Amino acid sequence: MAKTLVVGGVTMPCPSKFEWGLQDVSAADSGRVEDENALMYKNRIAQKVKIGLEWVAVSDADAATILNAFDPEYFDVTYHDPKANATVTKTFYRGDASAPAYWWVDNNNGFTYETISFNIIER
Repeated sequence: MAKTLVVGGVTMPCPSKFEWGLQDVSAADSGRVEDENALMYKNRIAQKVKIGLEWVAVSDADAATILNAFDPEYFDVTYHDPKANATVTKTFYRGDASAPAYWWVDNNNGFTYETISFNIIER
């Protein structure tokens, strides 16, 4: 089965970068004990996936597809998870996005964006 990225039921153009990460969420009372051993008490209460995404040389049409799919406050993403070695669906939100223009054409041919990039973080 091909590995695809589906957001809210819409298949995304293949990203140039897909960087999977796992973040620990620790309890508020986590920290080091102030004694001679300085033991760390992490008190992990959850783990959340963070994915760095980037597309390179993006057309107007693909930019609109990507940016609109990731625009809602929360959205479902189906992707291949390397830890599970399976295709999974999880709910995410998006961090700050950027889309610097690479080529600005004034003859109705539209724009080409150098990149579109942002992180998505599991809710």
